[in-house]
Amino acid sequence: MTIKIHPAIDSGIQAGNKDFSGGTLTCKCADNSVKVKIASQSAHNHVCGCTQCWKPEGALFSQVAVVSRDSVSVIQNENKLAIVDASQGIQRHACKECGTHMFGRIEDKNHPFYGLDFIHTELSDENGWSAPEFAAFVSSVIESGANPENMGAVRSRLSELGLESYDCLSPALMDAIATHTAKSSGALA
Repeated sequence: MTIKIHPAIDSGIQAGNKDFSGGTLTCKCADNSVKVKIASQSAHNHVCGCTQCWKPEGALFSQVAVVSRDSVSVIQNENKLAIVDASQGIQRHACKECGTHMFGRIEDKNHPFYGLDFIHTELSDENGWSAPEFAAFVSSVIESGANPENMGAVRSRLSELGLESYDCLSPALMDAIATHTAKSSGALA
């Protein structure tokens, strides 16, 4: 039995297009959908096993990427958006009707990823978004109800797809967080 990770990658990962310049994300409502225009290519696309990220029906992981917050604009039915949990560092804006997370925004100017919004590229019909590069917070799928005995098979499937597994973010992103923290504390100039 092949482990299902996420519908957008279960049949293989599609390469991104370096010349791609964005598209429109659409919620899952049958009519009067929320639409969010993204005016740039995504970066750091990955599958995430955390319990906070939105996952489509039946997905073990979410697929999430980042873009500059100034490239994100709600172009249809903004009134249907609400923040899922205002106590979280990432303010996830979701459709109040279908529950789809349209983008996550960091409002804390001291956060290492301030200025970036988190998006789910599978909500776009356009092709060319950056391809997933790694799997983050892999063990956290257990917290969502995944059988711990299947974790070897989950990691094996991620490896087959070409995604390195981490129980945090990728090393490059963890380095970015540590660098931000060191600069904020004065340990680095």
